[in-house]
Amino acid sequence: MNNLKAFLFDFDGVIVHTEPEYDRFFEALVRDMQLPVEHFAERLKGKRLVEALAEEFPQLDEGQRAHVVEATRRFELSMNLPLVPGVLDFIRQVKAKGYKTGLVTSSIEPKMEMALGKLGLAQGVFDTVVMAGRIERGKPDPMCYLLAASDLGVPPADCVVFEDSLAGVQAGLAAGMTVIGVATTLPRERLLDMTPYVISDFQNGPLPGWVLEGQRRI
Repeated sequence: MNNLKAFLFDFDGVIVHTEPEYDRFFEALVRDMQLPVEHFAERLKGKRLVEALAEEFPQLDEGQRAHVVEATRRFELSMNLPLVPGVLDFIRQVKAKGYKTGLVTSSIEPKMEMALGKLGLAQGVFDTVVMAGRIERGKPDPMCYLLAASDLGVPPADCVVFEDSLAGVQAGLAAGMTVIGVATTLPRERLLDMTPYVISDFQNGPLPGWVLEGQRRI
């Protein structure tokens, strides 16, 4: 048995259900810019924007990529932030039981400062926060989750990750952590291809029984 000590949360798609809003934004942006791309929003999910644009869409020139980045940053400062059902109660329950918590996101600092302040999550909720500015290699690289575990002084094997994107699930698994998929962005079946633990949200779960018992089977 392994002892669980820390719970690590992605932001978009795990704490807030923003992916449909991103999809609409990117669909409109691609149309307005007449970009020669396919599956634009899907190929960006879970990744740092600048890095993903260069890797996924090398056909875009520097000016086009810069315009996408700037438009996205303006959008993010005013976007809606609907909470994933049950997530705040779950985080409070985790904290009450003495577990450490971390927020691990590929989002940039200005967006997250706005979002965390707006949601009342800026202080006293997460024991560490890892954002884009601290990450040299974005998801699916495990760097972000390994940074969070190091911040908390917890072995990666004793961490549980909540992720909604394929890149995020890959990052958590590559870090040697247990990953629970949150099926807000992708169909449950796609997440089950990567992890046996998948929930629809934190209210209708069901979460695996071992999650709040502090142990998991290996």
